[in-house]
Amino acid sequence: MGVKGLQSFMERCCPGACVTVNLQQMARKHADKIQQAHMSSGPTLVVDGMACLRHWYSCKDWVCGGQWKEYMEVLKSWVEAFTSAGIRLVFFFDGVVEEQKRKQWVRKRIILTVNNCISKMFRHLKAHGEQPGRELFCLPSGLATFTRFALRLLGQEVFCSVREADYEIASYARQHKSMGILGQDSDFIIYDSAPYFSVAKLQIRSLTTVLYNQERLCQTVGLDVNQLPLLACLLGNDVVSEEKMQHIRNNAISTYRCFELTYGCCLYFLQQINKSLYFVFLSGFPKACREKHVAADGFMVYSIVCEGVIECSNTLEDEEDTELLPHALVYKPCRQRIYGLVLDDPPVIREWFVYPGNPLKDPDMVHPVPISLPGDQPSLDLLWFGTGPDVSALRLMSFFSIFDCQEFSELHGVIEDSLLAALCLVTYIALQVQTLSQEDVDAYLSQAVCLRLKSSQELKNIKVSYKRGTIIILTNTRIIIALRY
Repeated sequence: MGVKGLQSFMERCCPGACVTVNLQQMARKHADKIQQAHMSSGPTLVVDGMACLRHWYSCKDWVCGGQWKEYMEVLKSWVEAFTSAGIRLVFFFDGVVEEQKRKQWVRKRIILTVNNCISKMFRHLKAHGEQPGRELFCLPSGLATFTRFALRLLGQEVFCSVREADYEIASYARQHKSMGILGQDSDFIIYDSAPYFSVAKLQIRSLTTVLYNQERLCQTVGLDVNQLPLLACLLGNDVVSEEKMQHIRNNAISTYRCFELTYGCCLYFLQQINKSLYFVFLSGFPKACREKHVAADGFMVYSIVCEGVIECSNTLEDEEDTELLPHALVYKPCRQRIYGLVLDDPPVIREWFVYPGNPLKDPDMVHPVPISLPGDQPSLDLLWFGTGPDVSALRLMSFFSIFDCQEFSELHGVIEDSLLAALCLVTYIALQVQTLSQEDVDAYLSQAVCLRLKSSQELKNIKVSYKRGTIIILTNTRIIIALRY
């Protein structure tokens, strides 16, 4: 949610409430408390993964793509810094967009589009033949999704939220008596949970950062801690807009009991939940979807199966290039087959996809399409939990059918799985995007074949020539070729 301006207010007007701390020292103190309380787990820091993405993705040549190995090294060294200090990490990522937040979600994406951040990046690229500075930096599409899997590969515990991620982070930290929350959201000042540390102020080598102390904030402004949720709503958040509360603040009237304000306040009251959301499961197959979703092992399936809705935020697309088909339309046939596969009685799916030309006033209504397989349509239950060679073969054919590449099944076991997946993807894109060129295909395949053979240091040392030639930009739809003359 977030309370606009609260952290900057604390930094400017309540310097005593912004304390520089050493996380390793705090972990030792917390460990002593844990030992005295006879608790089994060590000091745990709950990390807001979405807030860390810009902190983690520090690759220099970000616009050209292909920095996965560099990014993995950053994540590995970041995790090791905490592990060596005796701090256990638990990561949370956004998993859903709650309908009550839908208007705010759309508003933020429209503002990003209006501000032309992505368009400015493409204009600079085409005008100068080189990537812009960090002032026009855009995170690679899908980074949050792939980061979940990267952290799991590093042995970390990762959760995907089934409601507001900030709430689940605060709830987990409170329930497990964690040493703190590492993030960049002022809502963590409001929650009655655990100490809140800033990831933006984090110095990873020394493990120092800033602690935002809610008790000292309350002392400064003359409030009780339990009045902070009301303050957050009066100031405005994602549920109670700042504009709606303006007349209340201006006239100092006592209308704070209005419905929206009272729902807005309730969102901060963690003690109303008796059990952690992660252990309150539905019965039947939706239970399995929820479990996999929470464990970051089936992202987006939960929303499709249980809510019939899916969303995708802004991606690196040049809206001024009318020859390019938006990524949402390129992959629409693929998604329709996925919907037909995962749903037994397919309803129309509501898609909130940000792409050029979509005003986001209403969702796109997309009809599922059954995949083409011999025999009966396989159930997702069977594909997820079935065993044996027949099920394995069914999984493989389902994958090929989604990309309409059934003829590649004979290549399974002949070439590596990663190369086979890349081949299916490039073939699918070539069939969907009529303007795809030979250079585009070469760029995709070279990424799949060549980059994995080089070390991260070798990749860092690759220099992009800015003489007459091409710079290749990988996007969700195709490759953009920018010429410099």
